[in-house]
Amino acid sequence: MIERYTLTPNHEQVQQRFDGEVQDFYKPHYNAAPTHLLPVILLGSKGLSFFYWGTPPGWAKNKNVSEKLINIRAESFTERPAMRKVLRKYRCIIPADGFYGWKKVGKKTVIPHRFTTTDQSLFSIAGIWEEFEDNEGQMHHTFMLITVQANSLVRPVTERMPAMLDKNQEAIWLAEGSTEEELMSLLKPYTETKMSLYTVSPRINDTNLDVPSLIIATPPADQFGNLTLFD
Repeated sequence: MIERYTLTPNHEQVQQRFDGEVQDFYKPHYNAAPTHLLPVILLGSKGLSFFYWGTPPGWAKNKNVSEKLINIRAESFTERPAMRKVLRKYRCIIPADGFYGWKKVGKKTVIPHRFTTTDQSLFSIAGIWEEFEDNEGQMHHTFMLITVQANSLVRPVTERMPAMLDKNQEAIWLAEGSTEEELMSLLKPYTETKMSLYTVSPRINDTNLDVPSLIIATPPADQFGNLTLFD
């Protein structure tokens, strides 16, 4: 499961990369986490919208707003017929420049890692979004990240990774006329030789913390801040 990612470039860099309007209140995120209000770009549109990360399943009979799904496996779109409509109509991309994973090295020891492209450039993550009404009649807009099997670089840390897209792939993912076959062909592991990783501080575990120092490379430490020989 992917529980955190980063979007650290400034307003101008994001606007230039994604060729669309970026609102003045945009800010970088060093620890984007579920329930946070985060930027997405919707199917058939340009410019950023801001949705909450984590959605109650639209295909479930009884929605529970408190039960959030943050990831959807790419395999779900072929295994579950109800998801094909979602794939056709509710696609989005999530701008990012990195994501986090936790490597388990003992019964109670995990070490956080950050993954980026080798040139640390912006990319996007394929996603789906939903609009729903809560028990009080309020409308909400939420999104989930699509995950795929991890490549050889990510796999020693975590079994899943985000479905990462480059600019050409984004155009296909956001195009109204893309076929199901074209869309599914994009949901594959990113090339490991185009990625890098490093360990970061266990302070990343605090979802209320969103500061630049979180992405600084840090010697391997467990979730309690104790240095470890494992990496």
